[in-house]
Amino acid sequence: MATFFGEVLSVYSRAVEEDEYDDMTNENEEDEQIRREIEEKRSVDVHWLSQTDGSVPCSDVIIAVGPNATGFVSAHVLSSGGWTAVAWVSLWNEQSPGSGRADTAPGPREPSCVLYQQKHSPSVLLCQCSCYVAEDQQFQWTEKVLGCVQTRDLTVTVLSDCSVAEYKTSDYLSESSVPFLRSLRTSAHTGPVASPALEQPNISTGLAAAVLSHCQVQRIAAVLYQCYSDVLQPDSLSMQMYRAAVSAVLKLDPSPSADVLQKITRGSELQSNLYT
Repeated sequence: MATFFGEVLSVYSRAVEEDEYDDMTNENEEDEQIRREIEEKRSVDVHWLSQTDGSVPCSDVIIAVGPNATGFVSAHVLSSGGWTAVAWVSLWNEQSPGSGRADTAPGPREPSCVLYQQKHSPSVLLCQCSCYVAEDQQFQWTEKVLGCVQTRDLTVTVLSDCSVAEYKTSDYLSESSVPFLRSLRTSAHTGPVASPALEQPNISTGLAAAVLSHCQVQRIAAVLYQCYSDVLQPDSLSMQMYRAAVSAVLKLDPSPSADVLQKITRGSELQSNLYT
């Protein structure tokens, strides 16, 4: 096609252009629907077992993440009695398919992320998270869980596991020095801590780091205790590392429940057995 200025223009079929536009629109709508379905499937929800009006009043929140941290909570805290489940967190991802969903009750499989309170002392909210929380769910998990409590005068204590192989130091680590505890805290936390600070260039990652970052932004007093251990499964020595940190918040029994402690450590031995 030539214009009156002599310029040659390409001619396209309007029908073809409209068909291509319709195809692109349909593809965008399908992609948007798939994205919404994925976001809905990977959503994180907190389900309270009783009716709650507004934020839950409490002075301390303890969050345990990892085998040794959650094992310590089971053997040294929950076994003392007086604790009752008040809520559970539902989430789904490829590594935690059985953590519960918002549209399903705990059912025959108990949820792996539960919130507890003591009847006679509801000022402490305890969260035992034994499931994997994916990277794209950590921010949402933190907002949903900490969004349930009043943040005024709140102190958050996070217990987390880490392999000693990830610990960076110029000094030699002997077998007698492992396991050990290190801490990180927000600028709003001005009280004493139960372990030395985590040295640079070491960092914290995962859900524990997401909780600490959230508290730093929201100006919540929080401290993260990270236990460096040379075993992959929970053991009594590594679990004991958290005792001083939790004792600053809760009164613990002098000795943990032997039955619960044996059950936790024996169960981990069976899971790590090559021939089972």
